[in-house]
Amino acid sequence: MNVFVINSGSSSIKYQLVRMPEASIICSGIVDRIGLQGSTIHHKVFLHRNGLSQKREIPVSDHAAGLKEVARLLTDAEIGVIQDPKEIDVVGHRVVHGGETFTNTTIISRDVKEKIKRLFPLAPLHNPPNLLGIEVAEQIFSGAKQVAVFDTAFHQTMPPVAYRMAIPRMFYDEHRIRSYGFHGTSHKYVSGKAVAYLQKNDSRIITIHLGNGCSMSAVKNGLCIDTSMGLGPMNGLVMGTRAGDIDQSVIFHLVNHLGYSLDEVNTILNKKSGMLGLTGFSDMRDVKSEYHNGNKEAILAYNLYAYHIKKYIGAFTAILGGLDAIVFTAGVGENDALTRKLSTENLEYLGVYLDEEKNNVGGKDIYEISASSSTVKILVIATNEELEIARQCFSLLK
Repeated sequence: MNVFVINSGSSSIKYQLVRMPEASIICSGIVDRIGLQGSTIHHKVFLHRNGLSQKREIPVSDHAAGLKEVARLLTDAEIGVIQDPKEIDVVGHRVVHGGETFTNTTIISRDVKEKIKRLFPLAPLHNPPNLLGIEVAEQIFSGAKQVAVFDTAFHQTMPPVAYRMAIPRMFYDEHRIRSYGFHGTSHKYVSGKAVAYLQKNDSRIITIHLGNGCSMSAVKNGLCIDTSMGLGPMNGLVMGTRAGDIDQSVIFHLVNHLGYSLDEVNTILNKKSGMLGLTGFSDMRDVKSEYHNGNKEAILAYNLYAYHIKKYIGAFTAILGGLDAIVFTAGVGENDALTRKLSTENLEYLGVYLDEEKNNVGGKDIYEISASSSTVKILVIATNEELEIARQCFSLLK
């Protein structure tokens, strides 16, 4: 079974062609910085012994343009891996918000698309490009089964004390307003890898997914018991353009005293805040460059970013009743040693000791950056949401 996985993020498209059940990756790639200056596409083919890689800087105005370029590369005369889009059996789509409606991997129908659309207000940066990815893929891979894998599904094991909010009960009973959590496919994949690495099933793990969107999860014995994001993917950590945790009074102040409309406030908190609001840059690579140039706002932003991560490490360690491992993953988590350093400083009282040399040297797939004296393992694990999605698609359709 050829499963083509599309993972449409807020400013990127990651993709893989996976042959199942072997779980062999035929090709993969990423369209990065969509809608920003300097957008790129990096395409890798693994059919040959040494593989083939092509990276180009091209203008990518939106997700539709990015997906069309990916489809062209799949069938390219020189580096293509298929001759015809009909060779794709299944297209697996990452969909961020499934509400309480979608708790499992689901074959996409017109009704499913309508329900995904109704959830747009809860994930305004993600569900729209997710649905767009589905609609474009239906045209390009018209003979394939289209399947949705929901980011919220992994967090459905949270107990009511974690997902219920202290607001009138009718809002939950009638409207299902609660915390759902996101990046579930990534948290599921890396926590599973960590459990296998630790060889300890009764494990207490904190997974930290840091990309343009950021979230953390407390995972006990392989099950999520709490997570930092809530009803929508704006809560919790500081992110690329999202504010994260914020005093609700700020919203009322902006509306009642400064004259902003609710739509304007929503745009501010979702698209103009976070690292962008603090520094003028949404991409952590740009912020890091400014940090090393001595930009005071960038230095503050980095420390604030790490401060919020540390707060959640403390909180999640408390509800887990201890800690066996901290896992960093995703674009920033895997590649930014400075973030990892700042986020684990002064946590020795929890048994967390970072080895700075290991942290700076890096590694592949899964590696330790904790010191030998650390009772808590600090791990960097390369997430592979696409492979996890392919596995779930195959399990549904085999």
